[in-house]
Amino acid sequence: MAGLNKVMIIGNVGNDPEMRYTADGNALTSFRVATNFNYTAPSGERHEETEWFSVVAWRKLAEQCSQFLQKGRRVYVEGRLRTRSWDTPDGQKRYRTEVVANRVLFLDRPGGAALPEDHEVGEAPEHVEAEEIPFE
Repeated sequence: MAGLNKVMIIGNVGNDPEMRYTADGNALTSFRVATNFNYTAPSGERHEETEWFSVVAWRKLAEQCSQFLQKGRRVYVEGRLRTRSWDTPDGQKRYRTEVVANRVLFLDRPGGAALPEDHEVGEAPEHVEAEEIPFE
């Protein structure tokens, strides 16, 4: 039986995207998205929780995100969760869970304008070593 790994988030971009290139020339852009959850406690007190997501886009989608996104923009991101690990120079094991985007929509533009949809160019390479990713 096949599994399902799909994430859909709507939130605000928390930092200007950072674009880099891997050693083999693949474009890679990362940015963070904040989502808010509002609820009322049994006591009647209202609460708001913010959840932060690290997002990674590859190839042409990475170039488009780098060009059009900026801090504060409202965005819809669709993709899959991926957790990767690496060892720090002092020997500690680090982990990061991130959304690998395959679709991005700008929600604060008229009509929720989308980036051109091309799932193939937005997909991550099959295997990338942690050392190939130029930032952590």
